Amino acid sequence: MAGSRMKLELSRVVQGKSRLGVLKGLGRTGKHSLEVPGCLLYTHFGTVPHLTQDTLHTLSNLPSVTQVTLSHIAEHQEVLEEFKDGFWKFAGLHDTVVYCSLHDPGAPCPTGYTTNKTVSVWGSGGRIELTVDRFMALQKTVKPDWYHSMADGETWQNNTSRKRVRKSVDRTLAHLDECLLVHQKSQELEGVEVFGVVEGGDILEERLRSAKETAKRPVAGFCLDGLQTGAMDQNLRTQLITAVTKELPEDKPRLLQGVGRPDLVLACVEAGVDLFESFFPFQVTERGCALCFCFDISPDPERAVLELDEERDAAGETKQNGDVNLDHQTQMTSFEINLKDKRYKDDFGPLVEGCGCYCCKNHQRAYLHHLLVTNELLAGVLLMIHNTAHYHGFFGALREALASDKLDLLKRRVLRERKDLDG
Repeated sequence: MAGSRMKLELSRVVQGKSRLGVLKGLGRTGKHSLEVPGCLLYTHFGTVPHLTQDTLHTLSNLPSVTQVTLSHIAEHQEVLEEFKDGFWKFAGLHDTVVYCSLHDPGAPCPTGYTTNKTVSVWGSGGRIELTVDRFMALQKTVKPDWYHSMADGETWQNNTSRKRVRKSVDRTLAHLDECLLVHQKSQELEGVEVFGVVEGGDILEERLRSAKETAKRPVAGFCLDGLQTGAMDQNLRTQLITAVTKELPEDKPRLLQGVGRPDLVLACVEAGVDLFESFFPFQVTERGCALCFCFDISPDPERAVLELDEERDAAGETKQNGDVNLDHQTQMTSFEINLKDKRYKDDFGPLVEGCGCYCCKNHQRAYLHHLLVTNELLAGVLLMIHNTAHYHGFFGALREALASDKLDLLKRRVLRERKDLDG
C-alpha cells in the first residue's frame, strides 16, 4: 500500500486536546479537504434520508465526505458487481469523497452474532454474515475513497466481561491485518485509505492496547468504536477517549462512531476527537422534531439565548438527557422542539429565528405542525433540511470558537438548558 495521501494539518490545539485543522488530500484525486472538528454527510444507500440531490444542494457548506454503510449496500452486491464502476458513480455521488462504514449509526444494531471469522450487518432483507473475504469483495465493488476495517464492536454493553472485551480487541486486530493483506494485493483498491478500528469496551487497558497496536499498522486514520450514546456515561467516555488519543499519532484523524448529540460532541472534541457521523439530525427528524439550540458566539447573543430559553420553558418539553439509555434512538433531547405539540398549531414564526435554511425562510411552525399531524411526507423533507443546516451550522460555530478562544462561551450557550436541568 502506497503512503497515505490523506494528511491532517492542525492549525491549533487548544488546552492540549481540542484540535482545529484541515484534513487534506481526500479522494482519489486528493483535491478534497474537510475541516476538523467536522462531521460527515449521513446517508442511506448514498442518499440523505427525505432529501433528493436537488433539495440537498439548497444547503450550503455541506461536508465533502459522504458516509455510506455496508448494512445498506451488502444486499445489493451483485447489482454493483455487474455495474463495475463503483458505488459513487452508481449513486450519482460525483465530486464527493465516499467513506464506507460497517453499520448504520442511526439504526440499532442487534448483538450476539459475531464469531471469530464473521461479523453481521442487517439490511432490509435481514442479517448478512460477512467474512473478511466477503467484506473485502464488497469494498472492491463499492470502491470507496476510504473505509474502516472489519471489527468486532460488540462490547459496548455495560456488563461485558473482561475476557469478551479482550477477545474483541484480538479479533479486531486480526481482522485489520487480514484486510490490509487483501487490500495491498488489490488493484481495485489502489489509492483507497483504510481506517483502523479501536475497540476495548469500557476497560482502559484494553482500549490502550487496541490503540497502540492499531497505530503500528499502515492506517490513514482511526475509528473509535463502542463509545456510542447509550453505551456509557459521558465522564467515562471522556476518560477513555483522552487516554486513547494520547496513544494515537497527531497527524492522523480520529473518527468517533455513534455520538451525535451537541453536548456530547463538545465533550468529545475536548477529549481529542476530530470527526463525527451526522446521524443526529435524521433521528430528530424521525421524531417529528426540529433542532433548536443556540450556538451563536457573536458579541451579543444574549437575546437569542433568552428567546430560546423562553421557547423551551413555554413548550414544557420533556427534557430527556440520560446518557446510559439503550433506547436513545427514540428519546427526545433538550436540543429540539416537538412540532406535533398542539401549541404550534397557531405559531406563525420560523422554526428558528434568524436561521437561513429554505424551511425557516419559507414556512412557519404552524405549517410544519399541520404536515406532521396529517402525516404528509413533506414534513420530513422540510425538517431534514432545517435539522441538517442547523447541525452543520453548529460545527461551523465549534470551529470558529476554537479559532477565537471562545470554546467556553460556546459551551455555555449550548449547555445552558442542561445547567437548569442538572441544578
